[in-house]
Amino acid sequence: MSSTLTQIPCGPALVRVRSAAEEDARAAEEVADTLVARPLPGLPSKFFYDDRGSALFDQITRLPEYYLTRTEEALLPAVARAVVDRVRPRHLVELGSGLGAKVRILLDAMAEAGALESCTLLDMSEPALAESLPGLAAERPRLRVSGIVGDFLTDLAALGPGGSRLMAFLGSTIGNIHPRAVPGFFRSAASVLAPGDGFLVGFDLVKDRARLEAAYNDAEGVTAEFNRNILRVINARLGADFHPDAFEHVAFYDAEAAWIEMRLRAPHGAHVRVPGAGVEVVLPPGGEIRTEISCKYTRPAVEALLSGTGLGLDDWWTDGDEMFALGLLRRTSRG
Repeated sequence: MSSTLTQIPCGPALVRVRSAAEEDARAAEEVADTLVARPLPGLPSKFFYDDRGSALFDQITRLPEYYLTRTEEALLPAVARAVVDRVRPRHLVELGSGLGAKVRILLDAMAEAGALESCTLLDMSEPALAESLPGLAAERPRLRVSGIVGDFLTDLAALGPGGSRLMAFLGSTIGNIHPRAVPGFFRSAASVLAPGDGFLVGFDLVKDRARLEAAYNDAEGVTAEFNRNILRVINARLGADFHPDAFEHVAFYDAEAAWIEMRLRAPHGAHVRVPGAGVEVVLPPGGEIRTEISCKYTRPAVEALLSGTGLGLDDWWTDGDEMFALGLLRRTSRG
């Protein structure tokens, strides 16, 4: 992370952890590292999201097969009140999913408790933050609003020390982090929370294969277009010559790993150059690129990953069908 934060003129406080040039160099390095990985090349899933990718994902959340968003949104109002009663936070931090309905539910619960003082949004998309922050400031003129353009995996230190803080990491985004990296992410989160502070996390739960695979293989093909969009983003950002329409969408549940894996398959093979990253990749006919994992959790699995991180599981709420869970993690006095 850069040693200083760059202020962006934008009404409410908006800062960038890295300059645009630093971010481009970092993107090139990440793409180069993952595309040459063996036995399976990959691309970081954060590159799904340009304007088109964000619009496609918004469509996905409303598809009948995609139960995650509507289940979490139905669960959240009662959970938000319970969390606010327990943590008594004055400062809300939202990681990664922008200013949507779920964040507003948390803001409403904090405001009703008379405890709301500030809200900080941390997101990789500067345009999304620049659009969201003025609207939030207009909705709640007395609220102290700020945004940080950064990566929740590496840039949580930019939030500064905790205290009366509730962080939210919703939408089962934690499922996109490889399980080996989750304890480190939890330790990073604990470092910006004071003892007693809360971290509300959404977890998609292990369930039957058919339900899981349907959610990532919708009948309308929206998820397939979303998957291929990662190639369009890499073309635009790094000058690659992927032909997205030549790739097939693949999504399947790996029960041993307990994750959905999304890939793009080149049925006729492909030879792709990525000049901005200084690499090229040759795929044989049927060769695949991994674009995302989406881990599915059980409560014991979460508790195991929390061990030694400075966070503990304080409470756990699920819907009636036990498809999705919201876990309240609390900063312990140790760690």
